[in-house]
Amino acid sequence: MAFRKWFLTGALALMVSTLAPAKASADWLFTPFIGGTFGGSANVSGFGGNVKNDFNQTLTYGGSLAFLGGGIAGFELDFGYSPNFFGSDSNDAVNLVGDGNVTTLMANLMIAGPKAAVRPYAVGGVGLIKTRVDSADQFFTDVGNNDFGFDVGGGVIFSFSDNVGIRGDVRYFRGITNNDNNGVDLRLGSFQFWRGTVGVTFRF
Repeated sequence: MAFRKWFLTGALALMVSTLAPAKASADWLFTPFIGGTFGGSANVSGFGGNVKNDFNQTLTYGGSLAFLGGGIAGFELDFGYSPNFFGSDSNDAVNLVGDGNVTTLMANLMIAGPKAAVRPYAVGGVGLIKTRVDSADQFFTDVGNNDFGFDVGGGVIFSFSDNVGIRGDVRYFRGITNNDNNGVDLRLGSFQFWRGTVGVTFRF
């Protein structure tokens, strides 16, 4: 009788453990990417003349390191670099050419769908937006600016195997300015742009 009791208890425990959903494993996702920026603009008309407020599409590249735990929430560090961001043409009063670039470094919250071959996700966070132009009196108050900003966007990861996949991603970036020299009065800045990228995702 005791043997039957232990046998039934063990069989029931085995059945429950078999039917219970497996605990999702935590993943680190590293994604080097390449793409382009578009829809960039800033309010620079205060410098006078026929100054161009919209910027040309340009190459961008960088990398993302994300961590997704057992659930759907995680975090991400995203680095992007866009060389020659501040393009212009011969009709502009201000010639913003040469090594005018934008660098972004963002710390993001990441929300993803369940772990699957096709996994959509959304991101959003804050960080650094660094801009550099050829001449301080042509665009910003300094040759190089380090400003706070934010990004928001999303994409999809297509997994070919447990370790490799392809990621498509679109994000919106905007600067944040402080309008109070003696305190803190944070407001949305005029500098903004979109970024679209494609990258190879390595899971480990």
